[in-house]
Amino acid sequence: MGGAGGDFGGSDPVISRLAKEDPIPWYKKPNLRFLYFMLFPTCMGIELTSGFDSQMINALQILNSWIKYFDDPQGALKGIISAAYSLGAILSLPLVPIINDRFGRRWSIALGSITMIVGALIQGFSQHVGMYIVARMILGFGIPTCIVSGSSLIGELAYPKERPVLTSLFNVSYFVGQIVAAAIVFGTNNIASNWGWRIPSLLQVCPSLLQLAFVFFIPESPRWLITKDRSQEAHDILKKYHGEMERGEEFVAAEFAQMQAVIRLEYETVSKSSWTDLFRTSGMRKRLLISSMLGLFTQWSGNTLISYFLGDLLKMIGYTESTFIQKINVSIACWSLICGVTVSLLVTRIRRRVMYMACTISLLLCYIAWTISMERAMTGKKIGKPNNGANIATLFFIYMYSPCYNMGYNALTYTYMVEVWPYAERSRGIAVFQLFGRLAGFFTTFVNPIGLKNVGWKYLISYCVWLAFEVCFVYFMFPETMGRTLEELTFMFEGEDLQRQANAAAEKVVNHAEHDTTGLGRRSTSENKLGGSSEVKEHVP
Repeated sequence: MGGAGGDFGGSDPVISRLAKEDPIPWYKKPNLRFLYFMLFPTCMGIELTSGFDSQMINALQILNSWIKYFDDPQGALKGIISAAYSLGAILSLPLVPIINDRFGRRWSIALGSITMIVGALIQGFSQHVGMYIVARMILGFGIPTCIVSGSSLIGELAYPKERPVLTSLFNVSYFVGQIVAAAIVFGTNNIASNWGWRIPSLLQVCPSLLQLAFVFFIPESPRWLITKDRSQEAHDILKKYHGEMERGEEFVAAEFAQMQAVIRLEYETVSKSSWTDLFRTSGMRKRLLISSMLGLFTQWSGNTLISYFLGDLLKMIGYTESTFIQKINVSIACWSLICGVTVSLLVTRIRRRVMYMACTISLLLCYIAWTISMERAMTGKKIGKPNNGANIATLFFIYMYSPCYNMGYNALTYTYMVEVWPYAERSRGIAVFQLFGRLAGFFTTFVNPIGLKNVGWKYLISYCVWLAFEVCFVYFMFPETMGRTLEELTFMFEGEDLQRQANAAAEKVVNHAEHDTTGLGRRSTSENKLGGSSEVKEHVP
């Protein structure tokens, strides 16, 4: 599978071609413009909570009022406080696909948001460390439902031309959450009372309130509606948001026909709406392996050290002043946001494998250099002769880490997951990715403080070894997915025959439209709307 992408067959990717030929930009399409603006607070804002949490818990650990109230937790207790968020997420993941498939994307976001609101309130009013840990678990329990639903909904609603950029921007809100949390904790840093840590903890409720307020202003996923025998609603959504172009009626007819055909083929060949589907075929097992490893890579690449334990890292090389550390926190978050947005805007220009290879190789080189500078800085501190050059170099590589990581593991993560998984298994596939990411996050946030305390700079060597493995895995296992719609990618591991059948429905509509200069395929659209849904219903539990 290595250097080659999936097998797309020899058929014409008609939807991609029509979208590329559309000369009208999204901001000149009123309905599409409104949809994209609504997607920001509802779907793209979901990762605000995760970014807020990582930065808040990082910043609170150097806040005197928090340290005093919870009796300066260290070692394993400090690790479990940070890891509780990931633990809660792990516990909820088996339920995520069930909720998604039964209630749809929008209600899943709403239910997850309500759960996180409850967790944030308990967290802010915690009376002891046990209550604080439970609150963080409740917060974590709600986030996967929102992430899986939100990332899927962006991909399933977006116009094909803008979809890669929008799904790549999904993770960028993480850094916005980091900046807001860092600024809030910096502002409460001088509050001597317990409100210094309670205010940031309570304000974690804000992203979820935002999602709850706006989520029902956006439409449901057309693909989900098709599986629920609500094809007319699905067609109307596509017509409203994807039909604002010169060949709009033709495009919508082809896109709708292809969606119906692909979903029908999925349920006939690869999906029985069960977790066992992920092991049923060699194509599904490849997707499962890629998703599992990508989940590990997003959390085992050394990012949790910076996200959760930056204060500890800086103290190890002699930077102990609280205000200085808070300033570094805020500046790293701002720098990460710039890097994340920049890389997200490049996903339509650079191939997926190129970005992932550049990401893993640059991360490995960055970590090797960081390990060396960290050793020099800690050695200078230990012998009483601070090595200012090594200290500055360590700070440089901490900042340098952000563009390296964002190149692949931030910008491409959900873009790639949405592209790799077919609709019927998308919720389960992204849930598996989340599971391995959360397990890795739980492990690293629990183990990081122990490793830093016991072996110091040598702990960074373990990340260097793992990053070398990532380079090899990405090179040999990651397929190329750039330049195709979700339906055109559905059977990339299943061979040419299924892919040709999937594309045939769209090609038939376009060919009919080209030969029918008066009706532009209206008859085909009508036939699909009336006849397609019953076919799908037969194969959807």
